Amino acid sequence: MGADPLVVTFTGHTPGSAAYRRLIVGLFFAGIATFAQLYSPQAVLPQLSADLAIPPATAALAVSAATLGLAAAVIPWSMVADRIGRVQAMAIGVIAATVMGLLTPFSAGMEMLLVLRLLEGVALGAVPAVALAYLSEEVSARSAAAAAGSYIAGTTVGGLLGRVVSGVAGEQFGWRVGIWVVAGVCGLAAALFLWLTPRAQGFVPGRFRDSTGPGMLTRLLTPMRSPRQLVLYLQGFLLMGAFVAVYNYLGFHLVAPPFGLPTWLVTLLFLAYLAGTASSPSAGRLASRFGRYPVLLSSIAVMAIGAATMLAPVASLVVVGLLVFTAGFFAAHAVASGWAPAESPPGSRAQASSLYYFGYYAGSSLFGWALGIVFGEAAWAWFVAAIVAMCVVSAALAAGVLRLSPTGRV
Repeated sequence: MGADPLVVTFTGHTPGSAAYRRLIVGLFFAGIATFAQLYSPQAVLPQLSADLAIPPATAALAVSAATLGLAAAVIPWSMVADRIGRVQAMAIGVIAATVMGLLTPFSAGMEMLLVLRLLEGVALGAVPAVALAYLSEEVSARSAAAAAGSYIAGTTVGGLLGRVVSGVAGEQFGWRVGIWVVAGVCGLAAALFLWLTPRAQGFVPGRFRDSTGPGMLTRLLTPMRSPRQLVLYLQGFLLMGAFVAVYNYLGFHLVAPPFGLPTWLVTLLFLAYLAGTASSPSAGRLASRFGRYPVLLSSIAVMAIGAATMLAPVASLVVVGLLVFTAGFFAAHAVASGWAPAESPPGSRAQASSLYYFGYYAGSSLFGWALGIVFGEAAWAWFVAAIVAMCVVSAALAAGVLRLSPTGRV
């Protein structure tokens, strides 16, 4: 069987078309269904820690278990998506994750909670593994960076919704109810994703074409041979690790002296995610205009400045620092996550995207836990110093490798 002529002639949906709007809105809801579930325990970590009589770093494993499962699953999900189709793979993952999310609050103890969160993360891996590859194949090349920014904006809304809803409900009814309510909201978002998202036209699943193309191992190894791709994966590893660590432990910092803020007020700090909702599409548009490399480097600098501001002993300045830090992170993530599949050969785009997210969630799992040890054993200043150092290393890697090629420009 020869190549499908649709793949040859289809040049991607353009902004303003009905299909483009459905695609962006559908993936927006996929982001909500995925990331609200993934991070819903984060807002109730202090309650979970107190209820189960465990230290902060152990409580944070409720987040790290899911991100670890996701990191382990993104590459297998990319293979599944190559075989059965992009939308089909995402649909299976979102539905399975929602079922797991509804079961998780009924855990009898920490061990069962971690197992269910791990399985939930495995299912959730379908969306980040596939979404950006799907976008790069379904929208016009000139719109790819902006579309990726719009998708990342949806993930910020999901992360915000999951944290705020679980935090508010958990404050009133306990952490289990908080997590369960979020899972119900994600079920609705998953249904909207399935209804809105158009069928793929820029990719033919492996089951419908011949097997004369490169094998799965070749498609996986191709991006790993590129130093530029490896540096993009390290951006996700380092920056996401720093980001999750801040959101894991800032609540513990602010409920303690000298701040002594109430839990409900600390929960509202997750509204800082709205800074990322604004910055991610803006970063995509700026990358389309000026190139990805300068926008990425500037975004990392903004992250570092925001982190340093959180050293202030005044709560209002800590909030300002969190807003700046969040805006910088999501801008950098919007650029790097869209850059990896866009620069990869067409046959390896899903694998390039999944490798980026493998690094991204591996960093989340590792640093989300390990920096809790720094937080528990050393002063807040040392914790912030570690966050800034990770930003510096990330920027140095980008400056040393990504600036060497004009392909940093869209």
